[in-house]
Amino acid sequence: MAGLYEDGFVEQLRQGLCGLTRDWGLASDCNVTTLNISENATFKAVDRSTGKPIILRVHRPGYHARDEIESELEWIHDLRREDIVATPKPLPRKDGSYIGSMFAAGDDRHVVAFEFMSGSEPAQGDGIVAGFRELGAISARLHRHARAWRRPSAFRRKTWNYETMLGATPLWGDWRDALGLDASGKAVLERTSRELQTFLAEFGEGPERFGLIHADLRLANLLVDGNRLGVIDFDDCGFSWFVYDFASAVSFFEHEPIVAELQDSWVDGYRSVAPLSDADVAAIPTFVMLRRFLLTAWVASHAETPTAQSLGAPFTRGTVELAEAFLSKTEQ
Repeated sequence: MAGLYEDGFVEQLRQGLCGLTRDWGLASDCNVTTLNISENATFKAVDRSTGKPIILRVHRPGYHARDEIESELEWIHDLRREDIVATPKPLPRKDGSYIGSMFAAGDDRHVVAFEFMSGSEPAQGDGIVAGFRELGAISARLHRHARAWRRPSAFRRKTWNYETMLGATPLWGDWRDALGLDASGKAVLERTSRELQTFLAEFGEGPERFGLIHADLRLANLLVDGNRLGVIDFDDCGFSWFVYDFASAVSFFEHEPIVAELQDSWVDGYRSVAPLSDADVAAIPTFVMLRRFLLTAWVASHAETPTAQSLGAPFTRGTVELAEAFLSKTEQ
């Protein structure tokens, strides 16, 4: 890999973690292996004597400040206390703090640890429709909790709206840098961006439809073990539209015909727990387009990650095709 997470650097991070595992009560000679490279670098550490595994997440520099990470963990703690969702417990260090640090490539990097959660990513097979009904119910419980929760005074997470997704201050980079984007495709996406901006301004950010959400419920962040559907990786949680959580759940396969059926199932599950207006339901396909647009920018700005490398320019072309279909409906 080239870029931030090139192979040699990932190995440097892995070796650096071997010196930190004692902070979380593991032996210094524990086995540390790479799990995932995406926004952050995630590793599994297993104590050789006890077999105890934990998950270590090394944060990408320049994304979340320490108080934002502390806020993420605060929400997870309260979700677990209230038994809202099955999600791994953040693990304290020996001194009681939850955030460690390591120095690599000229930057101090925050490190956090979580319990290991069993399970596997849901497969896009016959059972996924029923799974999305459960995911809808989980989403509703998360949103209901977020509405009622009295957040700590220092709570701070990012806001995911038009400006921070596609506008002047994009958190995941400028979509115009999308891999393989040509002039005609750019023109299509410019029109789509304007349509999204107009729609979102009219849709509004009222408290009935905008609040604290997970914001990245894609299949890779779900773990199925028997009848349990677990949710991991709250790293992107922040303030956005509640129905955006469905859009994030169909990340990278937004073009598949099954998405309409998954939406119906998710809405059915959601409404079994909490109300969801017809206007919000009607808006979901627009948020799917918004999410796909955002992911196209992410692929370009995170080109060194395995996910981005597996998608490349064909993903951009797919986004343009989805945008053309979107415009054919909205511009009628």
